[in-house]
Amino acid sequence: MALYEHVFLARQDLAQAQVDALAESATKIVEAHNGKVVKTETWGLRSLAYRIAKNRKAHYVMLEIDAPGDTVAELERQSQINEDIIRYMTIKVDGHEAGPSVMMRKQERDRERRAERGERGGERPRRDREEELA
Repeated sequence: MALYEHVFLARQDLAQAQVDALAESATKIVEAHNGKVVKTETWGLRSLAYRIAKNRKAHYVMLEIDAPGDTVAELERQSQINEDIIRYMTIKVDGHEAGPSVMMRKQERDRERRAERGERGGERPRRDREEELA
């Protein structure tokens, strides 16, 4: 069997539980067609580079799959039918990464940097009025 990474973007107005249900349904499709989902990662709600179907943000989910080609074809067909999925992409890979993906490591690194600076999520540090005028 071949190794694949399947990433899909779900609509921004979905709750996290609904996004998890989409990932679970994708897992069931793969397992029903003699495949196996090795790892599932939810990257969270992220901004899009451009508007897609009136959405400025989307929930990102990645599945690492070990399955034959016809399983991937069925997964893509079901993703295309589903109205909650606005984009998807499946690529064939030589091997799966051990541990968290690059996106998950980036989120952890950003979280650590904010903690070091004493920032909370998305806030810029406050400057004194004199620094702003200079």
